[in-house]
Amino acid sequence: MALPENTLGAFLRSRRERLDPFDVGLPARARRRTPGLRREEVASRAKLSVEWYTRLEQGRGGTPSAQVLDSVADALLLGRAEREHLFLLAHGQRPEAAHVDADRIDPRFRRALDGFAHGPAYIKTAAWDVVAWNRTARLILSDYEAMAPADRNILKILFLDPVTRGRLPEWEREAGRAVSTFRRELTRWGTTERAEILVEELRARSADFARMWNAHDVGILGEGVKRLAHPIAGEIAIWYSSYAIDDEPGLGLVLYTPDTDDDARRMRQLLET
Repeated sequence: MALPENTLGAFLRSRRERLDPFDVGLPARARRRTPGLRREEVASRAKLSVEWYTRLEQGRGGTPSAQVLDSVADALLLGRAEREHLFLLAHGQRPEAAHVDADRIDPRFRRALDGFAHGPAYIKTAAWDVVAWNRTARLILSDYEAMAPADRNILKILFLDPVTRGRLPEWEREAGRAVSTFRRELTRWGTTERAEILVEELRARSADFARMWNAHDVGILGEGVKRLAHPIAGEIAIWYSSYAIDDEPGLGLVLYTPDTDDDARRMRQLLET
Protein backbone atom coordinates (compact mmCIF):
# COMPACT_ATOMS: atom_id res chain seq x y z
CA MET A 1 0.00 0.00 0.00
CA ALA A 2 1.43 3.37 -1.05
CA LEU A 3 2.16 5.87 1.67
CA PRO A 4 0.18 9.14 1.53
CA GLU A 5 2.02 11.88 -0.31
CA ASN A 6 3.60 14.60 1.79
CA THR A 7 2.03 17.40 -0.25
CA LEU A 8 3.13 20.18 2.10
CA GLY A 9 6.72 19.03 2.04
CA ALA A 10 6.68 18.54 -1.73
CA PHE A 11 5.36 22.07 -2.21
CA LEU A 12 7.97 23.59 0.11
CA ARG A 13 10.76 21.72 -1.61
CA SER A 14 9.56 22.79 -5.06
CA ARG A 15 9.49 26.45 -3.99
CA ARG A 16 12.93 26.14 -2.35
CA GLU A 17 14.51 24.55 -5.41
CA ARG A 18 13.18 27.16 -7.82
CA LEU A 19 14.84 30.09 -6.00
CA ASP A 20 18.06 31.56 -7.29
CA PRO A 21 20.44 32.34 -4.38
CA PHE A 22 21.19 35.67 -6.03
CA ASP A 23 17.50 36.66 -5.80
CA VAL A 24 17.56 36.47 -2.01
CA GLY A 25 20.89 38.24 -1.55
CA LEU A 26 23.06 35.14 -1.24
CA PRO A 27 26.33 34.85 -3.17
CA ALA A 28 25.93 32.72 -6.26
CA ARG A 29 27.97 29.53 -6.09
CA ALA A 30 29.19 27.79 -9.17
CA ARG A 31 28.82 24.32 -7.69
CA ARG A 32 25.59 23.25 -6.02
CA ARG A 33 24.60 19.64 -6.05
CA THR A 34 20.91 20.62 -6.12
CA PRO A 35 19.17 23.66 -7.58
CA GLY A 36 17.85 26.51 -5.52
CA LEU A 37 18.46 27.14 -1.84
CA ARG A 38 19.62 24.72 0.80
CA ARG A 39 17.35 23.91 3.72
CA GLU A 40 19.65 25.71 6.13
CA GLU A 41 19.45 28.85 3.99
CA VAL A 42 15.64 28.83 4.04
CA ALA A 43 15.67 28.16 7.79
CA SER A 44 18.02 31.08 8.37
CA ARG A 45 15.85 33.43 6.31
CA ALA A 46 12.73 32.26 8.18
CA LYS A 47 14.50 32.52 11.56
CA LEU A 48 13.86 28.83 12.28
CA SER A 49 16.22 26.09 13.34
CA VAL A 50 17.47 23.90 10.52
CA GLU A 51 16.12 20.86 12.37
CA TRP A 52 12.63 22.34 12.62
CA TYR A 53 12.48 23.37 8.95
CA THR A 54 13.82 19.98 7.87
CA ARG A 55 11.15 18.19 9.88
CA LEU A 56 8.50 20.48 8.37
CA GLU A 57 9.62 19.71 4.84
CA GLN A 58 9.78 16.00 5.63
CA GLY A 59 6.26 16.01 7.07
CA ARG A 60 7.46 15.18 10.60
CA GLY A 61 7.11 18.52 12.32
CA GLY A 62 3.45 18.51 13.27
CA THR A 63 1.12 21.35 12.36
CA PRO A 64 3.07 24.61 12.07
CA SER A 65 1.66 27.83 13.49
CA ALA A 66 0.41 30.63 11.27
CA GLN A 67 3.44 32.68 12.34
CA VAL A 68 5.81 29.94 11.17
CA LEU A 69 3.98 29.63 7.86
CA ASP A 70 4.18 33.39 7.33
CA SER A 71 7.92 33.31 8.03
CA VAL A 72 8.48 30.42 5.64
CA ALA A 73 6.34 32.09 2.96
CA ASP A 74 8.42 35.26 3.25
CA ALA A 75 11.66 33.26 3.17
CA LEU A 76 10.57 31.50 -0.02
CA LEU A 77 9.28 34.71 -1.65
CA LEU A 78 5.85 33.18 -2.11
CA GLY A 79 3.25 35.12 -4.04
CA ARG A 80 -0.28 35.63 -2.75
CA ALA A 81 -1.71 32.53 -4.43
CA GLU A 82 1.25 30.42 -3.26
CA ARG A 83 0.89 31.69 0.31
CA GLU A 84 -2.79 30.77 0.32
CA HIS A 85 -1.95 27.33 -1.06
CA LEU A 86 0.64 26.86 1.70
CA PHE A 87 -1.94 27.62 4.40
CA LEU A 88 -4.52 25.34 2.81
CA LEU A 89 -2.03 22.47 2.75
CA ALA A 90 -0.92 23.02 6.35
CA HIS A 91 -4.13 24.19 8.05
CA GLY A 92 -6.94 23.36 5.66
CA GLN A 93 -7.94 27.03 5.56
CA ARG A 94 -6.78 30.28 4.00
CA PRO A 95 -4.41 32.66 5.80
CA GLU A 96 -5.94 35.34 7.96
CA ALA A 97 -7.16 38.23 5.87
CA ALA A 98 -4.87 41.24 6.06
CA HIS A 99 -6.18 44.55 7.34
CA VAL A 100 -7.17 46.81 4.46
CA ASP A 101 -8.17 50.45 4.70
CA ALA A 102 -9.51 52.86 2.11
CA ASP A 103 -6.05 54.21 1.30
CA ARG A 104 -4.79 50.78 0.24
CA ILE A 105 -7.55 49.93 -2.24
CA ASP A 106 -6.32 49.40 -5.79
CA PRO A 107 -7.42 52.39 -7.93
CA ARG A 108 -8.71 49.93 -10.54
CA PHE A 109 -11.36 48.79 -8.06
CA ARG A 110 -12.51 52.38 -7.61
CA ARG A 111 -12.79 52.83 -11.37
CA ALA A 112 -14.83 49.64 -11.59
CA LEU A 113 -17.21 50.88 -8.88
CA ASP A 114 -17.59 54.25 -10.61
CA GLY A 115 -18.36 52.46 -13.85
CA PHE A 116 -21.29 50.74 -12.15
CA ALA A 117 -23.21 53.99 -12.27
CA HIS A 118 -26.88 53.02 -12.01
CA GLY A 119 -26.75 50.92 -8.85
CA PRO A 120 -25.05 51.00 -5.45
CA ALA A 121 -21.74 49.15 -5.23
CA TYR A 122 -19.11 48.88 -2.51
CA ILE A 123 -16.16 46.79 -1.39
CA LYS A 124 -15.96 45.44 2.14
CA THR A 125 -13.23 43.75 4.16
CA ALA A 126 -13.38 40.51 6.15
CA ALA A 127 -14.39 42.65 9.16
CA TRP A 128 -17.12 44.23 7.02
CA ASP A 129 -15.51 47.65 6.91
CA VAL A 130 -16.57 49.51 3.77
CA VAL A 131 -13.36 50.66 2.06
CA ALA A 132 -14.59 51.75 -1.38
CA TRP A 133 -17.96 52.77 -2.79
CA ASN A 134 -19.61 54.57 -5.69
CA ARG A 135 -21.78 57.68 -5.73
CA THR A 136 -25.00 55.68 -5.99
CA ALA A 137 -24.15 53.77 -2.79
CA ARG A 138 -23.81 57.08 -0.95
CA LEU A 139 -27.19 58.29 -2.22
CA ILE A 140 -29.15 55.07 -1.78
CA LEU A 141 -27.52 53.22 1.14
CA SER A 142 -25.35 55.37 3.43
CA ASP A 143 -23.17 58.45 3.04
CA TYR A 144 -19.88 56.70 3.77
CA GLU A 145 -17.83 59.81 3.02
CA ALA A 146 -19.54 61.68 5.85
CA MET A 147 -18.62 58.97 8.37
CA ALA A 148 -15.45 58.57 10.36
CA PRO A 149 -13.40 55.66 8.95
CA ALA A 150 -13.98 53.60 12.12
CA ASP A 151 -17.75 53.89 11.62
CA ARG A 152 -17.78 52.77 7.97
CA ASN A 153 -18.76 49.28 8.97
CA ILE A 154 -21.84 47.47 7.69
CA LEU A 155 -22.68 45.88 11.05
CA LYS A 156 -22.19 49.13 12.96
CA ILE A 157 -24.44 50.96 10.52
CA LEU A 158 -27.04 48.19 10.63
CA PHE A 159 -27.21 47.87 14.43
CA LEU A 160 -26.17 51.27 15.76
CA ASP A 161 -27.63 53.77 13.29
CA PRO A 162 -31.35 54.35 13.99
CA VAL A 163 -31.81 56.13 10.65
CA THR A 164 -30.63 53.08 8.71
CA ARG A 165 -32.79 50.81 10.83
CA GLY A 166 -35.84 52.96 10.15
CA ARG A 167 -35.27 52.69 6.40
CA LEU A 168 -35.35 48.88 6.41
CA PRO A 169 -38.91 47.51 6.65
CA GLU A 170 -37.46 43.99 6.97
CA TRP A 171 -34.70 44.95 9.38
CA GLU A 172 -34.90 41.79 11.53
CA ARG A 173 -34.42 39.53 8.51
CA GLU A 174 -31.65 41.70 7.06
CA ALA A 175 -29.81 41.92 10.39
CA GLY A 176 -30.07 38.20 11.09
CA ARG A 177 -28.72 37.33 7.64
CA ALA A 178 -25.84 39.77 8.08
CA VAL A 179 -24.80 38.34 11.45
CA SER A 180 -24.98 34.71 10.30
CA THR A 181 -22.94 35.52 7.19
CA PHE A 182 -20.38 37.47 9.21
CA ARG A 183 -19.90 34.49 11.54
CA ARG A 184 -19.33 32.18 8.59
CA GLU A 185 -16.80 34.55 7.02
CA LEU A 186 -14.84 34.80 10.27
CA THR A 187 -14.48 31.03 10.21
CA ARG A 188 -13.43 31.16 6.58
CA TRP A 189 -10.88 33.97 6.83
CA GLY A 190 -9.86 33.78 10.47
CA THR A 191 -10.82 36.02 13.36
CA THR A 192 -8.71 39.17 13.26
CA GLU A 193 -8.13 41.53 16.15
CA ARG A 194 -10.28 44.10 14.35
CA ALA A 195 -13.16 41.60 14.11
CA GLU A 196 -12.86 40.61 17.78
CA ILE A 197 -13.01 44.26 18.88
CA LEU A 198 -15.99 44.85 16.60
CA VAL A 199 -17.95 41.89 17.99
CA GLU A 200 -17.32 42.91 21.59
CA GLU A 201 -18.33 46.50 20.88
CA LEU A 202 -21.55 45.45 19.16
CA ARG A 203 -22.43 42.97 21.88
CA ALA A 204 -22.03 45.73 24.46
CA ARG A 205 -23.93 48.39 22.53
CA SER A 206 -26.70 46.41 20.85
CA ALA A 207 -28.92 43.87 22.60
CA ASP A 208 -30.21 42.78 19.20
CA PHE A 209 -26.71 42.00 17.96
CA ALA A 210 -25.90 40.12 21.17
CA ARG A 211 -29.08 38.07 20.76
CA MET A 212 -28.35 37.19 17.14
CA TRP A 213 -24.65 36.53 17.78
CA ASN A 214 -25.43 34.19 20.68
CA ALA A 215 -27.76 32.18 18.42
CA HIS A 216 -24.65 30.92 16.52
CA ASP A 217 -26.51 30.84 13.21
CA VAL A 218 -24.35 30.46 10.12
CA GLY A 219 -25.46 31.60 6.68
CA ILE A 220 -24.39 33.15 3.43
CA LEU A 221 -25.22 36.56 2.03
CA GLY A 222 -25.35 35.31 -1.55
CA GLU A 223 -28.03 37.28 -3.33
CA GLY A 224 -31.54 38.51 -2.71
CA VAL A 225 -33.81 41.55 -2.53
CA LYS A 226 -33.34 44.41 -0.06
CA ARG A 227 -36.27 46.77 0.47
CA LEU A 228 -35.59 50.37 1.42
CA ALA A 229 -37.83 53.22 2.53
CA HIS A 230 -35.76 56.02 1.01
CA PRO A 231 -36.58 59.55 2.26
CA ILE A 232 -36.46 61.01 -1.28
CA ALA A 233 -37.00 58.17 -3.74
CA GLY A 234 -39.65 56.41 -1.65
CA GLU A 235 -39.98 52.63 -1.49
CA ILE A 236 -37.23 50.92 -3.49
CA ALA A 237 -36.48 47.24 -3.95
CA ILE A 238 -32.92 46.45 -5.01
CA TRP A 239 -31.41 43.09 -5.93
CA TYR A 240 -28.02 42.47 -4.35
CA SER A 241 -25.26 40.04 -5.28
CA SER A 242 -22.01 39.49 -3.37
CA TYR A 243 -18.71 38.27 -4.78
CA ALA A 244 -15.29 37.43 -3.42
CA ILE A 245 -12.51 39.42 -5.07
CA ASP A 246 -10.02 37.00 -6.56
CA ASP A 247 -6.49 37.16 -5.13
CA GLU A 248 -7.58 39.64 -2.43
CA PRO A 249 -8.21 37.58 0.74
CA GLY A 250 -11.24 38.77 2.67
CA LEU A 251 -12.30 41.51 0.27
CA GLY A 252 -15.82 41.26 -1.09
CA LEU A 253 -17.71 43.16 -3.78
CA VAL A 254 -21.43 43.84 -3.27
CA LEU A 255 -23.52 45.07 -6.20
CA TYR A 256 -27.12 46.30 -6.18
CA THR A 257 -29.46 46.63 -9.16
CA PRO A 258 -33.10 47.81 -9.31
CA ASP A 259 -35.50 44.92 -8.84
CA THR A 260 -38.19 46.29 -11.20
CA ASP A 261 -38.52 48.92 -13.91
CA ASP A 262 -40.31 51.16 -11.43
CA ASP A 263 -37.40 50.84 -8.98
CA ALA A 264 -35.00 51.72 -11.80
CA ARG A 265 -37.04 54.84 -12.61
CA ARG A 266 -37.02 55.99 -8.98
CA MET A 267 -33.26 55.50 -8.74
CA ARG A 268 -32.60 57.38 -11.98
CA GLN A 269 -34.65 60.31 -10.73
CA LEU A 270 -32.65 60.39 -7.52
CA LEU A 271 -29.33 60.27 -9.37
CA GLU A 272 -30.37 63.12 -11.67
CA THR A 273 -31.26 65.48 -8.83
